[in-house]
Amino acid sequence: MAIKRAHSEIDSRELAIEEFFVNEEPFYVAVADEIELFDSAYRLRLPIMLKGPTGCGKTRFLAHMAWRLSLPLVTIACHEDLTASDLVGRFLLKGHETTWSDGPLSLAVKHGAICYLDEVVEARKDTTVVIHPLTDDRRMLPQEKKGVVLEAHPNFLLVISYNPGYQSVTKDLKQSTRQRFVAIDFNYPPAEKEQAILMSEGGVDRETAVRLVRLGEMVRNLRQHGLEEGVSTRLLVYAAKLISAGHDTRQACTAAVTQAMTDDPEMQETIDEIVSGLF
Repeated sequence: MAIKRAHSEIDSRELAIEEFFVNEEPFYVAVADEIELFDSAYRLRLPIMLKGPTGCGKTRFLAHMAWRLSLPLVTIACHEDLTASDLVGRFLLKGHETTWSDGPLSLAVKHGAICYLDEVVEARKDTTVVIHPLTDDRRMLPQEKKGVVLEAHPNFLLVISYNPGYQSVTKDLKQSTRQRFVAIDFNYPPAEKEQAILMSEGGVDRETAVRLVRLGEMVRNLRQHGLEEGVSTRLLVYAAKLISAGHDTRQACTAAVTQAMTDDPEMQETIDEIVSGLF
């Protein structure tokens, strides 16, 4: 079947794109020049890869940038059962009629949204190939089942996230995919900025924030002694929120850090000792 090109007309039957706008400014503390770099990449319409460990602020950063740029943000949580049809769309049977339903990627392409593929390495390799035509100067998305090719809206931007700490033979990002993106590297914030995050997001005082950040630093050092990954800023915020809600400091740290990080009894004991020493 011949493939014809389809311009990005808006179908009134689709989900309203207004639902994907970020209406309030997400709190975000810049660590380096990531905001300026993202701005430049967006102006040049370069696809972006956010690299960094779990819970270091990649998703919050992207929500902040969507708010700054006044763009809708369509987020897709990748997993091994995600198919190309889940992204692009499929024909559905409604009553006695067969109708086409756009997937979230098609929706973003048509309406000029940021499409965010979260933890892209979790998706099947044959699924991620579908994004390749959107990451070069073609900026188009084939809807093969429909027999058309969508031209990306001028405002469309493709963003993926990737955690290098989980690289393996089966869960790594193919070179044919990763070399289509400019990369912005993320890590845990410096101590002073992480303290500011805990005070703002967790509602704790400076002294408690300082101790929680020190806890984070010490637990992250345990990666050299068998811990798979360091404690995320997200978990430290959870601990701060529990403390603000009136829970005992050690109880909050046990729930949000020790038990959340590991099931290994020896490692739990080590983290609890760190908590006892700090609090």
